[in-house]
Amino acid sequence: MIIEFLLAGLGLIILLLAGDVLVRGAVNLSLRLGIPALIVSLTVVAFGTSAPELLISIQAIWEGVPGLALGNVVGSNTANVLLVLGVPALISGLDTRQCETRRTYLMMIAGTFLFIGLAYAGPFIWWHGLVLLAGLSLVLGDAFRSAQAHRAEVHGAMIAEEELEEADPSMPWWKIGLYMLLGLIGLPLGADLLVDSATSIARAYGISETVIGLTLVAIGTSLPELATTVMAAIRQHAEVAIGNVIGSNMFNLLAIIGVASLVGPIPVAPEFFVFDFWVMLAASLVLAPFVFMKLKMGRAVGLAFVALYIIYIGTLLA
Repeated sequence: MIIEFLLAGLGLIILLLAGDVLVRGAVNLSLRLGIPALIVSLTVVAFGTSAPELLISIQAIWEGVPGLALGNVVGSNTANVLLVLGVPALISGLDTRQCETRRTYLMMIAGTFLFIGLAYAGPFIWWHGLVLLAGLSLVLGDAFRSAQAHRAEVHGAMIAEEELEEADPSMPWWKIGLYMLLGLIGLPLGADLLVDSATSIARAYGISETVIGLTLVAIGTSLPELATTVMAAIRQHAEVAIGNVIGSNMFNLLAIIGVASLVGPIPVAPEFFVFDFWVMLAASLVLAPFVFMKLKMGRAVGLAFVALYIIYIGTLLA
């Protein structure tokens, strides 16, 4: 068991380092391309940090435990809001006053309702997957149009320094690419190492695999988002932190279950309709005041988010 604990610690270190270099690469990529950091965080960063969920969900289908894939996504989306935003808010606070996330937030809420609606027509099969992937294509198309409009507006000019504080305008392309590559490789690698080790530890102590899937796997696969948002908060890049969570949640619902549904059917257990879907939706709606009223996520908010998540986990364990 000592080796398992050491491997879990190594996975956590890899996650933190990978989250740091990915934020550096994403912010500087947006600077060089004339694209807002929010757009980059909604696409490259969000998709990269959601890679563990995608890999685990596909593997769960192949191994005949499709319920784990659904529980992983639903649990991860709840963790993304309450834990992934709660912890950095608790550490340093998140100033969302300059974050323009209303449009993407509304798309995330629409994607959540679409996902829950399709679940009622479940189990998730190939046509559900095509509908979800069509929704993802609309999100990506909107992000691309926003990026193009921004570039046209600034006419290729450099983004204001205050928008991308601490960015390095002279960073060479090869270094930006290296940062992005190391981040996108390191995040799923670290998450996989940590989840595997933690799962072995949990089984050794007699915890059921169902509880592991709903709690430990969901938390473990949300660690890349947590690592990225913590580093973004420390660097005062609230737009990267918020955009990462919104983008990751959309990617989880639309892409992960969309792709996994093409691999094999995903049944929806009755418990999801009674509890987990609505907790996920409520967690998403909690962000509304911070998105529309630009309220600051201070330490008190972070503490409340983390406390709510602990209550949620305690309810699942009970």
